[in-house]
Amino acid sequence: MGLAIGLVGLPNVGKSTTFNALTKAQNAEAANYPFCTIEPNKAIVPVPDKRLNELSKIVNPERIQHSTLDFVDIAGLVKGASKGEGLGNKFLSNIRETEVILQIVRCFEDENIVHTEGSINPLRDIEIIENELILADIEVLSNRIQRLQKQAKADKSAKALVDFADKLMEFLAEGNLARNFPEADSEMFNELNRELRLLTSKEIMYGANVDEDGLLEDNEYVQAVKEHASAQNCEVIKLCAKIEEELVGLSDEEAKEFLDDLGVEESGLAQIIHKGFDKLGLMSYFTAGVKEVRAWTIPKNTTAPKAAAVIHNDFEKGFIRAEVIAYEDYIACGGEAKAKEAGKMRLEGKEYIVQDGDVMHFRFNV
Repeated sequence: MGLAIGLVGLPNVGKSTTFNALTKAQNAEAANYPFCTIEPNKAIVPVPDKRLNELSKIVNPERIQHSTLDFVDIAGLVKGASKGEGLGNKFLSNIRETEVILQIVRCFEDENIVHTEGSINPLRDIEIIENELILADIEVLSNRIQRLQKQAKADKSAKALVDFADKLMEFLAEGNLARNFPEADSEMFNELNRELRLLTSKEIMYGANVDEDGLLEDNEYVQAVKEHASAQNCEVIKLCAKIEEELVGLSDEEAKEFLDDLGVEESGLAQIIHKGFDKLGLMSYFTAGVKEVRAWTIPKNTTAPKAAAVIHNDFEKGFIRAEVIAYEDYIACGGEAKAKEAGKMRLEGKEYIVQDGDVMHFRFNV
């Protein structure tokens, strides 16, 4: 799965509704993408980007292509998942293959929707999920420590890694997430995590699912989630999953009018996609021509030849130069020709680090 966001949550918190909205967004755009087979629990959704619309006003292309983001619906979580309860093993293996975790937590009362734990308590729900992740990490780390201890008998250099792993084990056993370990940026941590892929080392976002009234003003549940997230250095996105499903079926104009009536600037789904894109360390550059205006997805700090390879491997192999216009200059000048006349087009070489929003053409040898 790789660079994907995994949706997790207890039953009846709005996870499935949120994923359904993402799936609808995917299906609404599917004609624009060369999909072959989309797994039932996977949604590949367009990343909303107003800049594409502005570029299109100038270029008038035949089509617009957005960057996309992968979401995976992680099913089967119950208490005891780390011990294989329910679909625990599948749950844990699926989540291990994603890079960011989006926890959907219920932050509204509704007597018609029964919560499996008998009451509304988002912090308890978060604790249930994160405890299972911590327990799973403790198990894999414990197995690694046992192997390291045997290795240390013959290899003294392994002793330092054993001591480090023991410190991490103690940290996890106290109920902490690996991502908050004081030495999480160290080479030893990275060495361990490359093999173990600790679940609690992943980026986490919390999706606070509210009712319509909760969109404008934070209720006590949302406030509690935000306090917890702040302590964990995590993002919180407030959304109403039911409304998100309705929004997907509307045109851009209708959706904007609907959100304006609610007093909301951006849908929760759009916020999740944007923040998820950023958490994955991704950004977009653009190509703009009469055939298409397109956003290309690359990791941040990508060099021009590597960015060119996203279009075609031959572009990297034969890379000569990149013609670059900053998005703001492209719009201000009214297109490529006038930007070039104004001296806003630059020729960049192999060392150039592509910036978010660059409008680019590549020169290359065939």
